[in-house]
Amino acid sequence: MFTLQGLLQQLAPCRDAPACWLGLSGGLDSMVLLDALVQLRRDHPLPPLKAIHVHHGLHTDADRWTEHCARECAARDIPLHIERVQLPGGGSIEELARDARYGVFERLLETGDWLLLAHHADDQLETLLFRLLRGTGLRGLAGMPSSRVLGAGQLLRPLLPWSRQQLADWARHRQLNWIDDPANADPRYARTALRHELLPQLRQRWPSMPQNLLRLAEHATEANELLDERAAEDLSLAAGGVIDDWLCCWPSLDMTILATLTAARQKNLLRYWLHSHAIRLPDQRHLHSLMSQLGAAADGQPIVQLDGAQLHRSSGRLWLLPAGGVPAGVDQPLAQLTDTRLTAGNGRLYLRPGAGIAIREGVWRIGYRCGGEQIKLPGRPRQSLKDLFQQAGIPVWLRPAIPLLYCDNQLISVAGRWTAEGAAAGSSEAGFSVCWEPVLD
Repeated sequence: MFTLQGLLQQLAPCRDAPACWLGLSGGLDSMVLLDALVQLRRDHPLPPLKAIHVHHGLHTDADRWTEHCARECAARDIPLHIERVQLPGGGSIEELARDARYGVFERLLETGDWLLLAHHADDQLETLLFRLLRGTGLRGLAGMPSSRVLGAGQLLRPLLPWSRQQLADWARHRQLNWIDDPANADPRYARTALRHELLPQLRQRWPSMPQNLLRLAEHATEANELLDERAAEDLSLAAGGVIDDWLCCWPSLDMTILATLTAARQKNLLRYWLHSHAIRLPDQRHLHSLMSQLGAAADGQPIVQLDGAQLHRSSGRLWLLPAGGVPAGVDQPLAQLTDTRLTAGNGRLYLRPGAGIAIREGVWRIGYRCGGEQIKLPGRPRQSLKDLFQQAGIPVWLRPAIPLLYCDNQLISVAGRWTAEGAAAGSSEAGFSVCWEPVLD
């Protein structure tokens, strides 16, 4: 039986949040949660509540659903944010709509905010069966977590302990109004077919099946916790060792340490590492391909494309980079050589007065690699930047983003780390220092 006291217990994690957002579709489940939250707020100190409705535009009645949500929120004095989205073509409509919703939720949440979603026990059961039919792994067998990080905030599913029928009983008792989405009865959708065709037969043949599957999810959750503990131990070893200021801002793993692990532990570590950086995990087939590419010849530098990121193997490490890689810099003239801060997609460049490079007459500019650049460092023969970067262990993917300081087309300094012979300021000369922070803006 669904009760307000039971819901209050489920809301314990978010009681001190700056704000709570309710994902409101206008259907039975989210209307029950809206109604119950409003009742609880009368007698209990809860965070400010706001609702969010995502208009997908997939149904002719979508505008009516939006109006329904606005009307119900206004009647309860709950602010409502309405977001209209356009889905890209191709792929599963269900998955595209889900991705669009969660994208809106993630953008909306501010630091410390909680998003409340109205998934219930039957939704969890359908999720488990659907994933089983698709050959899910152990993480998928754990089902939907009751809470997790989402963007700058967190997500909570406070209705998971209750069934759809228990929520429907509450809705009828409270005489609530809700929208019935026709898609929930359309057998063309995989989850709908599962709900109306397969689940009733399974329940009839194996009455204890729902409880057994939910218990399976609990066991899988425990197993995942153990795997995460082991992965965290492996990560603490493999993620260390980067002391270069230019490189420590990008996540990476030491390939030497990775190679000492069994294949199973390598996969477990990669899943854990990618998940910790909010990268959608590759399926088993793509994970096998990833492992194969990472095991390529030592002199190779493979690049693996992921959903929203890239993996580069370079300089003995595996680097996690943005989907488009690290942006190359754009040439810029320098109007002055001190108190200058240049910001670009490849980071920030600071020019400050003080000891360092001599301020001399000439045309100064910031440039980037085109190929064939050379520099003569003090006490060393002239050498190419390629050799210099290789000796210093600078990965190939970072090199096009490193600012080069020129005067009259002569290479004077490589981002302040290496300065050409004869370019340093003497004791009686005015000078300036160069500092590059390769942080993506």
